[in-house]
Amino acid sequence: MSAPSYAQGLERCAANHVPLTPLGFLDRAALAHPNRVAVVHGDLTRTWAQTRERCHRLASALAMRGIAPGDTVSVLAPNTPAMLEAHFGIPLAGAVLNAINHRLDAEGIAFILRHGESKLLMVDREFAATVAAALKLLDRAPAVIDINDHLAPPGEPIGETDYESLLASGDADFPGRWPSDEWQPIALNYTSGTTGDPKGVVASHRGTYLMSLLQITNWAMPRAPKYLWTLPMFHANGWCFTWAVTAAAGTHVCLRRVSAEAVLEAIDRHQIDHLCAAPVVMAMLADSTKDTRLPRPVRVLTAGSPPPLAVLNAVLAMGFDVEHVFGITEVSGTPVSCVWQDGWDDLAPAEQGALRVRQGVRAAMFEGLMVGDADTLEPVVPDGKSAGELMLRGNTVMMGYFKNEAATRKALANGWFRTGDVAVLHANGYAQITDRSKDVIISGGENISSVEIEDVVHGHPAVLHAAVVAQPDSKWGEVPCVFIELKAGVAAPAEQEIIAFCRERLAHFKCPRRVIFTPLPKTATGKIQKFRLRQQAGSRDAITRLASHG
Repeated sequence: MSAPSYAQGLERCAANHVPLTPLGFLDRAALAHPNRVAVVHGDLTRTWAQTRERCHRLASALAMRGIAPGDTVSVLAPNTPAMLEAHFGIPLAGAVLNAINHRLDAEGIAFILRHGESKLLMVDREFAATVAAALKLLDRAPAVIDINDHLAPPGEPIGETDYESLLASGDADFPGRWPSDEWQPIALNYTSGTTGDPKGVVASHRGTYLMSLLQITNWAMPRAPKYLWTLPMFHANGWCFTWAVTAAAGTHVCLRRVSAEAVLEAIDRHQIDHLCAAPVVMAMLADSTKDTRLPRPVRVLTAGSPPPLAVLNAVLAMGFDVEHVFGITEVSGTPVSCVWQDGWDDLAPAEQGALRVRQGVRAAMFEGLMVGDADTLEPVVPDGKSAGELMLRGNTVMMGYFKNEAATRKALANGWFRTGDVAVLHANGYAQITDRSKDVIISGGENISSVEIEDVVHGHPAVLHAAVVAQPDSKWGEVPCVFIELKAGVAAPAEQEIIAFCRERLAHFKCPRRVIFTPLPKTATGKIQKFRLRQQAGSRDAITRLASHG
């Protein structure tokens, strides 16, 4: 007896197949909770009904100014209501949102505006002077709109009009230009440039919709979360929490400038229960005050370089509930997390700490994770020792790099996105990053993990941040060199003290041969710019050798 045919009479139609997009989260939040507080910024509050109206006014105003579907519209601002509104208003005009890192210099901003072919730029007045210098570097400058945030320092206007006037010119009943295909781009996000010129990562409506729901389900966010914006919204669209918190009809609490005092004050004042923070922010909190206990638990997602155990233990003692996740701009957020297992709370603190720094397992809404040989795709043995490249596959992975087909093909070769991270797989299936491929130090033929050394150095009581890079050596080819940023008010220990501290805890060949005390250069998302440290260590030749092994 033949199987029934499902090929006839079951076609897609408008009733059963609608393009996925996170833009619909805004309408639902305003419909279901029109009077709930959506946005807090200093003493300013707005409801979901008010926020929806402003986003649609923005979309209408952009359309009336000639912004066409597929045009790039840029915004350069800190975590403010205008930046959040741009995440809905710009795509609702049919345009592609390009949120720019406001800590870039004029040359970096000019590169993005030129490469991204931006038609219009909205800029917070604090950064007007830098943007004005960037515009002078362009043959064809975009139209400019000034954002006069009420908490911004003074700045000279450089735009044709201001943001509030732009919104006033728009129609609150503008229906929006919705994607006809979920594979259409919604955002153009430039990588943070830790290794040179950034690449333009193109995210789709489909991918960001799924990542938004992934964040809600994987973190198990409750109804109406109160979310503090310490993670920059310009960084992969705030890991899609710009849209995810909206889907949950929560409250976006904006924080224009991140400091330990500002974070702790906001937690107390606004009853914050969720935030995302790079390890550099957690280190700031851990070093801010002693014996601080939060009035209630606050859940934290942290990603980036593995957080030092000393920092993790300090923030846990303060009352933060920390979950370590892994993400990258090219996957629109953090689809890998160190899911806490039943029984782990009963382990000794040292064992718990060792488990917390693992990146973990893929989320239920993400399809694939593998640690293996980048060329053969042969998986590594799950023994916690055998190293391979961390590779990802799923529906939130980028469409590709804008105007860079060669880089796109390389990154997505053979059905996997190559992260460039060296990792091991533990027996329980949890992945743990041991280094970036370009950061592995090859000394006398032996591979040395810079992360392993950094974790040890972070245990020294004087150390706030540490970064290890390769330094050329006539005998061994390369040896470790550590750069250390000290805690505030702490005198620098002797170089030999740091080296001896490491020799007590590491195999001697892994220990740094040189120690440099200096503030560490960082991107806006807290990533340490190791390429600058390599240059300072004189390791230009080392970079070439590492690339040949990568």
